[in-house]
Amino acid sequence: MALPQHVKIVEVGPRDGLQNEPEAVPAEVKIELIERLAAAGLPAVEAGAFVSPKWVPQMAGSDGVVRGIRRRAGTSYPVLTPNMKGFEAAMEAGAEEVAVFGAASESFSRRNINCSIAESLERFRPVVEAARERGVPVRGYVSCVLGCPYEGAIDPDAVAGVAASLFEMGCYEISLGDTIGVGTPLKARAMVQAVAARVPLASLAAHFHDTYGQALANLFAVLEQGVATIDSAVAGLGGCPYAPGAAGNVATEDVLYMLDGMGIGTGVDLEAVSGAGRYICDALGRAPVSKVAQALQASAERKARTAG
Repeated sequence: MALPQHVKIVEVGPRDGLQNEPEAVPAEVKIELIERLAAAGLPAVEAGAFVSPKWVPQMAGSDGVVRGIRRRAGTSYPVLTPNMKGFEAAMEAGAEEVAVFGAASESFSRRNINCSIAESLERFRPVVEAARERGVPVRGYVSCVLGCPYEGAIDPDAVAGVAASLFEMGCYEISLGDTIGVGTPLKARAMVQAVAARVPLASLAAHFHDTYGQALANLFAVLEQGVATIDSAVAGLGGCPYAPGAAGNVATEDVLYMLDGMGIGTGVDLEAVSGAGRYICDALGRAPVSKVAQALQASAERKARTAG
């Protein structure tokens, strides 16, 4: 095994996690969540998405969130900007990193952003060029890398093609998303191998959902391949508004516990992340999905009873 010594965690809960909530979360709650996550030592915390409120109403008001964050040195706060209108709005709000998102599935692309894969890439090109002119880093996302709700299995070469196009366009990192959480370890490994033939491993990130409970196993498989960046969501928040039934992202707490147990550094405080998870789950009126968060809470309650 050639596991990385350090893994970068990209926290996607405040954006990818909250975009699937039935009700909008107030800006002040989002800001508090983002600041708690940054204080836990997370190097990147998604702050929002500059998309049409008609299609993703939960992300309305992202400009106020970006303006309201007390930025922490060493933490980046990327936002999604799928087109020039979104990019300009993000720049006006003071965003310092942006992201564009495509899909490895034609059907998903058409249902998600109403255009073909090729058309989506051309739509992103001016965004990436404008960002380069301003010195703004751009991250690229590829959805449905291990399966599509409309097409089923996805050819790894199709994933590699989209990832390579985004990388060649100027995205510094490509996040590979198992949007509906259907992947298994050997399929995840084969997909990464196909993509790594066209994009450097150091520029790849794993973004796995946990619909079938396979996310941690899939992450271990790609860590062995050399992937050293993981997207995760505090408390296991998330899903996908265009993939009905898809569970949330792999929980940040669960990823941290696994990495800590393998001696892989992250620079992130698990207890602090768990606290941020309890904060947002209290605001949402439900318990965290994270197994580790549940275990830590139960342990804390036992200790409190014993002390009492």
